[in-house]
Order: sequence, then structure tokens, then C-alpha cells
Amino acid sequence: MVDDSTSVTKVTTAMMTLVVTSRNGRERVVKAKAGISIMEVLRNNGFEDVLALCGGCCSCATCHVYVDPAFARRLPPMNDDERDLLASSDHQTQSSRLSCQILLTDDMDGIRLTIAPGD
Repeated sequence: MVDDSTSVTKVTTAMMTLVVTSRNGRERVVKAKAGISIMEVLRNNGFEDVLALCGGCCSCATCHVYVDPAFARRLPPMNDDERDLLASSDHQTQSSRLSCQILLTDDMDGIRLTIAPGD
């Protein structure tokens, strides 16, 4: 018998929309496919404020973003490494996340985020 009580996040190749506010306050809408990290989307769309120095290894926090609280429950839980890196930021808020640690899923379509100030 298969246990259907476990939660599995479905990822497809559908295009989704992200609404990104840069550090200078300019809002831009970008499209991306589910299954890649928000950091990759930002880097691939020329958001120069996102340095992503570690390439997504969760070791530098240069991809720090603020995620709109309306999307908080749709995000994967924060791991200890991400929590520790964000705790060292002068700009951490309740909506802080590292964009390298958020893989896009279909239910994140329309997600709004702001690139955090650099430390």
C-alpha cells in the first residue's frame, strides 16, 4: 500500500513569473521555469546586485533577498546553514532568505521579492 500522506512538491517545466525589486527600487518582472533556484533566475536575468559568489553552495549570503510574506508558506524550510549565514547579516529581517536555497515550484508563480542590501 502506498502512503499518500507525505507531502511532495510537484515541479513542472511551466514558465512562471517573478516580480523582483532591485536595490535601487526598480521593479522588474521576469519569467523562469520551475526547478531552478531563484538565485539562478536573478543571475541569468542580469540582476547585478546578486553576486552569488559561492555559486549556490550556501556559503556566502551574497544572494540575500526579502521574500514577500504572502509567499512564506510556499517556500521550503530554512536549513541550519542558511539560518546561520543570514544571522550574520546586518540586514536580516523576518522575510530574509538566500535565493540559492529556494528552488522554484509551480505554486510560487507570481512570487515577489526584493534584493537585500549588501553587507
